[in-house]
Amino acid sequence: MRFVSGIERPLIAVVGPTAVGKTSVSLALARRVGGEIVSADSRQIYRHLTIGTAKPTPAEMERVPHHLVDVIDPDVWMTLGEYQARAYGAIDGVLAAGRVPLLVGGTGQYVRAVVEGWGIPAVEPQPALRAELEQFAADRGEEALHERLRAVDAAAAESIDARNVRRVVRALEVYLVTGEPISTLQVRHPPPYRILQIGLTRPRPALYARADARIKGMIAAGLAEEVKGLLAMGYGWELPSMSSLGYAHIGAYLRSEMTLEEAITNLKRDTRRFIRSQYNWFRLSDPRIVWFDLDSVEPERVIAFAAGWLEEPEG
Repeated sequence: MRFVSGIERPLIAVVGPTAVGKTSVSLALARRVGGEIVSADSRQIYRHLTIGTAKPTPAEMERVPHHLVDVIDPDVWMTLGEYQARAYGAIDGVLAAGRVPLLVGGTGQYVRAVVEGWGIPAVEPQPALRAELEQFAADRGEEALHERLRAVDAAAAESIDARNVRRVVRALEVYLVTGEPISTLQVRHPPPYRILQIGLTRPRPALYARADARIKGMIAAGLAEEVKGLLAMGYGWELPSMSSLGYAHIGAYLRSEMTLEEAITNLKRDTRRFIRSQYNWFRLSDPRIVWFDLDSVEPERVIAFAAGWLEEPEG
């Protein structure tokens, strides 16, 4: 290992909402500390989805190595467990090379699964079983489905809201396939890293303005043409990748369901909703995250703080 103080196995997570400035800060940090970026973005994993996912540019990825960007086709589904395994593999590879892994992204589930060591049941989606359970909820009600879960896994039922049918279905799916309660399989095992979590934030008006400007840039860069290209390659509207922010909205425009102006207005609205949901994952009150407001703190201070952390003696 070639870390300044000899400390092994550090991991720096850079988290925060979309459009806050994670890319520029993480690139500068990586150059300062000899780092490589492991993406924690559930849409940047897809090939061909570039403009709408705000991927780093080829020049940026040439300057700083990136992992878990452009790794699956748009018609392939990556489970959370698969992402976690790939992320740990990438992190360990970066560490083995004597460099610093930076886990960067706004997908809270991805970040939490890695830094907290979530136990994730290795159960592939079962479409027929899911459809059966979803139909049961539609016919009998959400509470009835939730009671089915309570009967086999009271701990999971206690932690999952009955209105969240998707999660109730997943918990039942795991039990019916494995015979084991999902609450038992989800025991967490902290990963063997010394972890620093840096959170980037801005006041909401400034953040929303940056998000609006990003959307304007995406449209100018050819987001509609990118979506047309995906359709020409045979990727259909029903795919989860095509339901992403931006792609679903441009899809509605291309299907003549609304004007481009209406699609952009809806995209701005839904992006703001998404930002609010990201703050549910990355709470400003979370003591595990060191927050920096980029409207009042220069990025250099963030970078200096992280570099100093790397040189501190462990413990």
